[in-house]
Amino acid sequence: MPADLIVLRPQGLYCPVGDFYIDPWRPVDRCVITHAHSDHARRGSGHYLAHTDSAGTLRARLGEGIALQTLAYGEVVEHQGVRISLHPAGHVLGSAQVRLEHGGQVWVASGDYKLEADGTCPPFEPVRCHTFITESTFGLPIYRWPARAELEAEINAWWQVNAAAGRASVLYGYAFGKAQRVLRGVDAGIGPIVAHGAVEPLNAVYRAAGVPLPPTLRATDPSLTKTDLKRALVIAPPSAAGTPWLKRFGEHSDAFASGWMLVRGARRRRGVDRGFVMSDHADWPGLQRAIGATGAERIIVTHGSTEVMVRWLCEQGLDAQVFATEYGQDDATEDADAAAPDTATPAAAPEPTPDPAAPEAAP
Repeated sequence: MPADLIVLRPQGLYCPVGDFYIDPWRPVDRCVITHAHSDHARRGSGHYLAHTDSAGTLRARLGEGIALQTLAYGEVVEHQGVRISLHPAGHVLGSAQVRLEHGGQVWVASGDYKLEADGTCPPFEPVRCHTFITESTFGLPIYRWPARAELEAEINAWWQVNAAAGRASVLYGYAFGKAQRVLRGVDAGIGPIVAHGAVEPLNAVYRAAGVPLPPTLRATDPSLTKTDLKRALVIAPPSAAGTPWLKRFGEHSDAFASGWMLVRGARRRRGVDRGFVMSDHADWPGLQRAIGATGAERIIVTHGSTEVMVRWLCEQGLDAQVFATEYGQDDATEDADAAAPDTATPAAAPEPTPDPAAPEAAP
């Protein structure tokens, strides 16, 4: 049998024949990065390869001077006999699945992904392979996302009611990816949109990549009156909650956008008025469809509800195993701290038997 194209090392996922890593969590000489969330893209490596649309965010987060090589989707580069190409993951701007081909084997490392197109990045494209490395952040049957149109209508209706009552609508969502998804779907005719200082630079990255977002203002913009601030939709990272920055909006309604909002108790732990079920990761049916579409007979699960996913895959007759990775541990990028001990209890579904492999990581 040929040697595995990707193995697990203390530094991360390693391609021995090519002598490079994929999304390493320790500094290495050469690596391929699936996307710019900080649990997948970390400082200190000697050379980075990523999708073209990740360049701005990677340089902002890892340093302007990093040695960065970029590829378009589908473009192939060969390194030590390994053919490497990147393919849309549908997660955030620039997110990519990494396809490796060598010696008749094809492996795909997916990073993080979701299946429903949201207009902020190219949608997920299944890539045929022999071995597929997948996440399983929401790998429990309770996780099933509402349709995009339904979710956007809920957010707009919430904002409209608040604006009519003279209350600002503060919506917490992570600055890279989640905030831009919210912006892409809101009705800018309801009122002004204010973006927190952590969000606005990333909005600029999306706009530069050609993603149409409605106009946004900083809270200090001199054109905003007190009346405007009381009708505004305010997009802010979770770290803004409870800070003096919010005082300028006066009495307001707040909400949190996260896949964990499907879970009973998550909104209460966040201490917000509303929870909107929005995730940049595949839900349970999405994971099943994505894995099936690859045609892979061997599946490696990296993070999330790994035991549940592996058990289900084995029941389907597939060869499945776990790579214990450090992905999903940085809640500055995603919604890890919104997941609490009762993540096995859904908000609106029959309560399943609690499972020891409940979600471990970020959404």
